[in-house]
Amino acid sequence: MPTAFKTAAVVGKSDAASLPDVLDQLAGVLRKRGISILMDPLTAGAWRKRPDAICEMAELPQRADLAVVVGGDGTLISCARLMAERDVPLVGVNLGRLGFLTDIPADSLEAAMEAVLDGDYVPERRALLSGSVRRAGKPFFSAAAMNDVVVSRGAMGSMIEFAVTVDGEFIYSLRADGLIVATPTGSTAYALSAGGPILHPALQAIALVPISPHTLSNRPIAIRGTSRVEVTLVRGVDARANFDVQAHCQLEPDDVVSVAAAANPVTLLHPRGYRYFSMLREKLRWNERTS
Repeated sequence: MPTAFKTAAVVGKSDAASLPDVLDQLAGVLRKRGISILMDPLTAGAWRKRPDAICEMAELPQRADLAVVVGGDGTLISCARLMAERDVPLVGVNLGRLGFLTDIPADSLEAAMEAVLDGDYVPERRALLSGSVRRAGKPFFSAAAMNDVVVSRGAMGSMIEFAVTVDGEFIYSLRADGLIVATPTGSTAYALSAGGPILHPALQAIALVPISPHTLSNRPIAIRGTSRVEVTLVRGVDARANFDVQAHCQLEPDDVVSVAAAANPVTLLHPRGYRYFSMLREKLRWNERTS
């Protein structure tokens, strides 16, 4: 069966010891189908062979109609933010530990990729967040996030104080180590560690999860995914805003961190048989019995 994909952007975790061998397997599957292979410079530098073309990460979405990420969830997240702009679907091959998003095991790569290229996959749309920071009423920083936007104290700082509004309505003022604004995808990341709820990816929702709040009545809440959240820093030393822990900026009092759903979601292609709760049972070890 001829594949619908003509050009694949392959992005790998360049410091993974197993990456060259996995790239060999992946390239064999893709080239057997006549699919051109593009790589970013770091991935290409980690491979023993050469792709059809090497280009900067920012150029990959313009030239590819499929992205294959070989690494962990962090590698996929950084790639997904770029691919969403052109609606390029992503497939994840897991070289990391948990692999909530990179759900093809490296040891079964060939069969799974063959199935995906035959069109035998489960597509899923995942929301992104668009975040920005305003200072003195003017935007000076912006970034997208697939997991979360986090306003937090710095490494040496004490609690910070901030005010939160949702769609212009004041919700609360809070003294805490910070606040996590998470997508359903991010609800199983930092937000889960901070006591937040797990949100199914099909939900159009955003979780607001306080980090070590001074007042214990401040609990995580879920709001509509179409809402705009604004967090205004009232006071705090060395406070910062983090976007997927891959971009950040320092905050000053009265800075406003604004977060809303991004215009373009990410498309993930899962192997046939993928089930969200089955994945959770495996990754969170819900099947294990305590002795």
